[in-house]
Amino acid sequence: MADISSYVTFKISTELYGINIMDVREVVQLCEIRPIPNAPKFVDGVINLRGEIIPVVDLGKRFNFKEREFTEEEELLRGIVVLKINDLIIGVIIDQIRRVVSVEYDQIQPPPQIVSGVGAEFVQGVVKLDGEDSFLIIL
Repeated sequence: MADISSYVTFKISTELYGINIMDVREVVQLCEIRPIPNAPKFVDGVINLRGEIIPVVDLGKRFNFKEREFTEEEELLRGIVVLKINDLIIGVIIDQIRRVVSVEYDQIQPPPQIVSGVGAEFVQGVVKLDGEDSFLIIL
Protein backbone atom coordinates (compact mmCIF):
# COMPACT_ATOMS: atom_id res chain seq x y z
CA MET A 1 0.00 0.00 0.00
CA ALA A 2 1.35 3.39 -1.00
CA ASP A 3 1.94 6.18 1.48
CA ILE A 4 -0.74 8.84 1.15
CA SER A 5 -0.59 12.45 2.31
CA SER A 6 -3.32 15.06 2.35
CA TYR A 7 -2.69 18.55 1.00
CA VAL A 8 -4.62 21.78 1.47
CA THR A 9 -4.84 23.26 -2.02
CA PHE A 10 -5.14 26.89 -3.00
CA LYS A 11 -4.53 29.22 -5.89
CA ILE A 12 -1.95 31.93 -6.22
CA SER A 13 -2.43 33.76 -9.49
CA THR A 14 -3.50 31.03 -11.93
CA GLU A 15 -1.49 28.19 -10.38
CA LEU A 16 -2.70 25.49 -7.98
CA TYR A 17 -0.51 24.87 -4.93
CA GLY A 18 -0.67 22.47 -2.03
CA ILE A 19 0.78 22.31 1.45
CA ASN A 20 0.79 19.21 3.61
CA ILE A 21 -2.26 19.37 5.87
CA MET A 22 -0.07 18.54 8.87
CA ASP A 23 1.74 21.88 8.38
CA VAL A 24 -1.50 23.91 8.18
CA ARG A 25 -2.66 25.32 11.49
CA GLU A 26 -5.65 27.20 10.09
CA VAL A 27 -6.99 29.28 7.22
CA VAL A 28 -8.24 32.77 8.04
CA GLN A 29 -9.88 35.53 6.07
CA LEU A 30 -7.56 38.20 4.71
CA CYS A 31 -7.27 40.89 7.37
CA GLU A 32 -5.27 44.01 8.09
CA ILE A 33 -1.56 43.39 7.66
CA ARG A 34 0.75 45.82 9.41
CA PRO A 35 3.93 46.55 7.47
CA ILE A 36 7.39 45.90 8.92
CA PRO A 37 10.05 48.52 8.13
CA ASN A 38 12.95 47.25 5.99
CA ALA A 39 11.36 43.81 5.48
CA PRO A 40 12.00 42.00 2.18
CA LYS A 41 9.47 42.99 -0.49
CA PHE A 42 7.67 39.60 -0.26
CA VAL A 43 7.05 39.98 3.49
CA ASP A 44 3.85 42.02 3.67
CA GLY A 45 4.08 42.48 7.43
CA VAL A 46 2.44 40.94 10.47
CA ILE A 47 -1.07 40.12 11.62
CA ASN A 48 -2.45 39.91 15.13
CA LEU A 49 -4.31 36.61 15.33
CA ARG A 50 -6.01 36.31 18.70
CA GLY A 51 -3.08 38.02 20.41
CA GLU A 52 -0.38 36.15 18.49
CA ILE A 53 1.80 38.17 16.12
CA ILE A 54 2.37 36.23 12.88
CA PRO A 55 4.58 37.30 9.94
CA VAL A 56 2.85 37.18 6.57
CA VAL A 57 4.56 36.28 3.29
CA ASP A 58 3.14 36.97 -0.17
CA LEU A 59 4.35 34.06 -2.33
CA GLY A 60 3.03 35.82 -5.43
CA LYS A 61 5.63 38.52 -4.81
CA ARG A 62 8.27 35.95 -3.80
CA PHE A 63 7.72 34.06 -7.07
CA ASN A 64 7.79 37.36 -9.00
CA PHE A 65 4.23 36.98 -10.29
CA LYS A 66 2.76 40.03 -11.92
CA GLU A 67 0.64 42.00 -9.44
CA ARG A 68 -3.03 42.01 -10.30
CA GLU A 69 -6.21 43.74 -9.31
CA PHE A 70 -8.97 41.70 -7.68
CA THR A 71 -12.70 42.13 -8.14
CA GLU A 72 -14.83 42.45 -5.01
CA GLU A 73 -15.89 38.81 -5.38
CA GLU A 74 -12.28 37.63 -5.80
CA GLU A 75 -11.22 39.71 -2.80
CA LEU A 76 -13.72 37.77 -0.64
CA LEU A 77 -12.05 34.48 -1.63
CA ARG A 78 -8.56 35.62 -0.59
CA GLY A 79 -7.13 34.55 2.72
CA ILE A 80 -4.12 33.61 4.79
CA VAL A 81 -2.98 30.04 5.39
CA VAL A 82 -1.30 29.93 8.80
CA LEU A 83 1.45 27.33 8.83
CA LYS A 84 3.37 25.74 11.66
CA ILE A 85 6.55 24.19 10.35
CA ASN A 86 8.84 22.95 13.11
CA ASP A 87 8.63 25.81 15.61
CA LEU A 88 8.06 28.52 12.99
CA ILE A 89 4.59 30.02 12.56
CA ILE A 90 4.03 31.98 9.37
CA GLY A 91 1.10 33.19 7.29
CA VAL A 92 0.95 32.84 3.50
CA ILE A 93 -1.40 35.01 1.44
CA ILE A 94 -3.51 33.00 -0.99
CA ASP A 95 -5.84 34.13 -3.76
CA GLN A 96 -8.38 31.34 -3.34
CA ILE A 97 -8.69 28.35 -1.02
CA ARG A 98 -9.66 25.16 -2.84
CA ARG A 99 -10.00 21.76 -1.18
CA VAL A 100 -8.07 19.02 0.55
CA VAL A 101 -6.72 16.33 -1.77
CA SER A 102 -5.04 13.01 -1.01
CA VAL A 103 -1.91 12.20 -2.99
CA GLU A 104 0.07 8.99 -3.07
CA TYR A 105 3.72 9.63 -2.41
CA ASP A 106 4.80 7.86 -5.63
CA GLN A 107 2.62 10.26 -7.70
CA ILE A 108 4.80 13.20 -6.69
CA GLN A 109 7.40 14.01 -9.29
CA PRO A 110 10.45 16.10 -8.46
CA PRO A 111 10.29 19.68 -9.72
CA PRO A 112 11.78 20.14 -13.18
CA GLN A 113 15.49 21.04 -13.03
CA ILE A 114 14.73 24.25 -14.85
CA VAL A 115 12.83 25.39 -11.74
CA SER A 116 15.65 27.20 -10.04
CA GLY A 117 16.23 30.64 -8.67
CA VAL A 118 13.46 32.68 -7.13
CA GLY A 119 11.16 30.57 -4.99
CA ALA A 120 12.65 27.22 -6.05
CA GLU A 121 13.53 26.43 -2.45
CA PHE A 122 9.79 26.23 -1.67
CA VAL A 123 8.83 23.72 -4.40
CA GLN A 124 8.99 20.08 -3.26
CA GLY A 125 7.33 18.46 -6.24
CA VAL A 126 4.58 18.39 -8.84
CA VAL A 127 1.53 16.12 -9.14
CA LYS A 128 -0.87 15.64 -12.06
CA LEU A 129 -4.30 15.46 -10.46
CA ASP A 130 -6.79 12.90 -11.75
CA GLY A 131 -9.66 14.42 -13.68
CA GLU A 132 -8.10 17.86 -13.74
CA ASP A 133 -6.33 19.72 -16.48
CA SER A 134 -3.77 21.19 -14.13
CA PHE A 135 -0.84 20.32 -11.96
CA LEU A 136 -0.59 20.64 -8.21
CA ILE A 137 2.66 22.29 -7.14
CA ILE A 138 3.59 21.03 -3.70
CA LEU A 139 5.28 23.55 -1.44
